[in-house]
Amino acid sequence: MNTWLESLTPVAIWRHFRLLCDTPRPSYHEQALRQRLQDWAHELGLEAFVCSAGNLIIKKPATPGMEDRATTVLQGHLDMVAQQEAQVQHDFLTDPIETYERDGWVHARGTTLGADNGIGVAAILAVLEADDLAHGPLEALFTIEEETSLRGAAQLEPGLLQGKRLLNLDSEDRGDVYIGCAGGIDINAQAEFLQQPIDTDHKALKISIEGLTGGHSGLDIHKGRANANVLLVRLLATMAQSITFGLCELKGGTLRNAIARDAYAVISFAAQEEAAVIGVLDHHRRLFQHEFKDTDPGLDITVQDTSLVPSLPPLEQASLLNTLLSLPNGVLRMSPTLADVTETSCNFGVVELVAEDQHLHFSVCLLARSLVDSQTHYMAQRVQAPLTMLGCTVALENAYPGWQPEPEAGLLQQFKQVHKDVLGTAPNVKVIHAGLECGIIGAKYPGMEMVSFGPNIRGAHSPSERLEIASVSDFWSLLVALLAATPKA
Repeated sequence: MNTWLESLTPVAIWRHFRLLCDTPRPSYHEQALRQRLQDWAHELGLEAFVCSAGNLIIKKPATPGMEDRATTVLQGHLDMVAQQEAQVQHDFLTDPIETYERDGWVHARGTTLGADNGIGVAAILAVLEADDLAHGPLEALFTIEEETSLRGAAQLEPGLLQGKRLLNLDSEDRGDVYIGCAGGIDINAQAEFLQQPIDTDHKALKISIEGLTGGHSGLDIHKGRANANVLLVRLLATMAQSITFGLCELKGGTLRNAIARDAYAVISFAAQEEAAVIGVLDHHRRLFQHEFKDTDPGLDITVQDTSLVPSLPPLEQASLLNTLLSLPNGVLRMSPTLADVTETSCNFGVVELVAEDQHLHFSVCLLARSLVDSQTHYMAQRVQAPLTMLGCTVALENAYPGWQPEPEAGLLQQFKQVHKDVLGTAPNVKVIHAGLECGIIGAKYPGMEMVSFGPNIRGAHSPSERLEIASVSDFWSLLVALLAATPKA
């Protein structure tokens, strides 16, 4: 599948990107791809091994005459976000990503494309394979689980890498170079509630909020897009003010780092209340479509009859809805020192209420981010407090530090000069509101200079993800020139 990709240039990058599209690799399931790449490296005569954390490391000697140059670490992550449109049937564990071209961009049919970070990995593979590039000693680091727990970077052992300069190829804007990023922490909470007996005289409806734009919870959080979890809770909390109903089921979002595109609830109510329920839903459909007409033009609320199932008791239901309504979401503070940069945010990523063993099991996951580590932990406290009062067990997990900018670093100065020489313009030096692995790796390898760059990717973490073909050529030219300009050790 995806043979057409090999007709694009640079051929080497696109050939490897095809391999990544054809090989299933959602987070936690990178093993097949990792083994394939390790075998490939051995066939090329390169040193390749899997570290104790599960990352793949491949080393390549310098080209003749450049043995005295500094060692460069090329870094990307093997996994991809697994998201699909509601009507699309796709098994991310077995099915390849089906790609196509439209208006100069590579798209996937109804799923995430995996250009994040597949195109960066493909570029590293192309460098490792090439016998006509000038470069010093290379160390390629392919991490795992970047999109979920960042475990690959978090458990990377100190001492495995010798390089003191790292090129992270996991950015998404041609012409930009990133020198800092936000840290983050996951807030996971769970609780068990008793069930309210089924009232056989009641009626049940499934209410769905769907068609939202979604997106990356860091890169897109400042764009004002709707979060399906937030809208559904808002709708239910408002409905509860005038209509007595039972909340039987609640489900929304799939990843803590993706803005929720779809969510649904199952409610039960007295049959005579149906007209009032439909009235509330119609009102909120108009309300939400007006509020988010620019960011989420496909937003809709749909209703369908469903079977009666047990619901929450009234007191627990009220407490749950009030708690969810209080959870922070979106941009919470802009940076006071960096213009137009989000400093602190929180994403209401995943929520679920389902019947299990005579109880209703509740779980929720949010991701707090900030350029300031103390703010990250403060946001975690803000989320933890109401969930604890609800009776939840709350775990703060997968914390990772931010990457502090070093504007005077030698690697950045070299990048700026090479960028101007190759592309004719100075790069935009930026700090990103997302969890690049640079902060974690830098904490384990003090003194390592790092930059992050890449081609144009839009809609990452959503089925609208796409990759601009022309920008990949610029990305490759820049990478090749940077390696050729590697200074002496």
